[in-house]
Amino acid sequence: MSEKDLKLQSVASADEGSIHDLDFHQRGAQSGLHRRLGNRQIQLIAAGGSIGTALFISIGGGLAKGGPANLLIAYTLYSVVLALVNNSVAEMNTYMPIAGGFVRLAGYWVDDALGFLAGWNFFLYEALIIPFEITALNFVLSYWNPNMVNPGPTAGVCAAVIIAYGLINVLAVRFYGEAEFWLSGGKLILIFILFAFTFITMVGGNPQHDAYGFRYWSNPGAFATYMTTGDLGRFEGFLAALWSAAFTIVGPEYISMVSAEAKRPSIYIKSAFKTVYYRFCIFFILGALAVGIVVPYNNPTLVNIYFGSGGDSGSAAASPYVIAMGTMGISVLPHIVNALILTSIFSAGNTYTYCATRTLYGLALEGRAPRFLRYCNRSGVPVYCFCVVMLFPFLSFLQLSNDSAKVLNWLTTIVTGGGLITFLIMSITFLNYYKACQVQGVDRKTRPYYGYFQPYGAWIAIIVQGSILLCYGYSSFVPWSVSNFFANYTMQLLAPCLFFGWKLFKKTKYIRPSEVDLVWERPIIDAYENSIVTPPTGFWTEMGHLVGIRKTKEQDSKS
Repeated sequence: MSEKDLKLQSVASADEGSIHDLDFHQRGAQSGLHRRLGNRQIQLIAAGGSIGTALFISIGGGLAKGGPANLLIAYTLYSVVLALVNNSVAEMNTYMPIAGGFVRLAGYWVDDALGFLAGWNFFLYEALIIPFEITALNFVLSYWNPNMVNPGPTAGVCAAVIIAYGLINVLAVRFYGEAEFWLSGGKLILIFILFAFTFITMVGGNPQHDAYGFRYWSNPGAFATYMTTGDLGRFEGFLAALWSAAFTIVGPEYISMVSAEAKRPSIYIKSAFKTVYYRFCIFFILGALAVGIVVPYNNPTLVNIYFGSGGDSGSAAASPYVIAMGTMGISVLPHIVNALILTSIFSAGNTYTYCATRTLYGLALEGRAPRFLRYCNRSGVPVYCFCVVMLFPFLSFLQLSNDSAKVLNWLTTIVTGGGLITFLIMSITFLNYYKACQVQGVDRKTRPYYGYFQPYGAWIAIIVQGSILLCYGYSSFVPWSVSNFFANYTMQLLAPCLFFGWKLFKKTKYIRPSEVDLVWERPIIDAYENSIVTPPTGFWTEMGHLVGIRKTKEQDSKS
């Protein structure tokens, strides 16, 4: 009897029994993960995962270098490109919602070496964002006390945050699903508060009763020059804004990674991927527009952060929104917004600690990382993986010898490359999956999610993101700077070493479209979903249940 027949037999027997029996088989197939995430949790985690520190703070760099028009154009363009990536990974992951997401899909549908690259690149991407978040947190704290950027307080904050991340990830791991739901909800509230602030103040609802509207688009102007002057300078300003967008706009990768833990993957994960398009429009495109409205690109504080020393009291208001509030003479709201940004940054760093630990653990389970990293304690925490991950936050201590803004810039440029490589791998995987469906006579329209405009969408994404990956560090060549070169191209240099190194070491082979296993774990997933007799619950229905509406309806039906 083949392995596939054994899987079908096991799930068939489970289907005749209870859902708990099936869950046992499902956990065996999914490396110990449980399908416990409901629709509301997945939607809010997906939304919160796409709203990061960059949307509140680092977006100011794109504005200072490119101006409001370049920022809006760049964020719109990159949102469209990433929507094409989302279109590709959505079709694959709603059909095959497996543990490890796009990482395992790359290794199983293209080449094991590509899966190795995907896993380690994504791990480094997440692990390097942790010190970025800690540095940003210290940067925001300096709003209340400018001395926070001094070596003593900086070291104290870094140490305290690292200890807090360590304790939370070891002691409170059970509460992550629900905790992330509420923390993501807080991020949504924050972004809508900032949008409301933008609209109200631009029409005159500010202490000066000044209806400034789009004033900053004409004075100092819609397009800023960067590095050079004239039309070339304005184009380079657009490129700087585009690099900012490539770092800020994310989302599909996190839905892919949680797809194995959804209660109804074909329905809930599909819904989460579809709402990505709306989130791109609301969060990133409107976010870029709002930032360009409330503060001019030549604001002295903003200029000091990205072109000056970046380390004195003038750089305390790290967020463009907080800068705008201070300029308007608004006294209370900046403290509220800064506090919300602070909690958002802390939760983001904590989440990346958790995700990086699990990514490294997944690599160990796949044989792509040392075997000793598979060890878990009684609470299910991969202790040794956690210890490795906790080495990365110590990079935040670089602030002691360099100011926060400079360290943020280093980490941003390094991490941007990792994010772009992740999305390129998704598109490459889809192209092989697409060809496999053609060769094997599979109708893609029968999938839970059908991606339109394919394979052209995947090719466009590869060309655009590949170009950005190669070019976004061009400033290190004019003039030549060794430190800037490695900050911009570390991940690009590491990626081929990881791919070809594993390919030579393991002698892996490219999986031809005719040999791609398009069945894989789908029979188990189908049996699991077919065994659930209750209808799927919508997002707003689950939100209603959360506040007790279900109880009211039940009581009415009984009466």
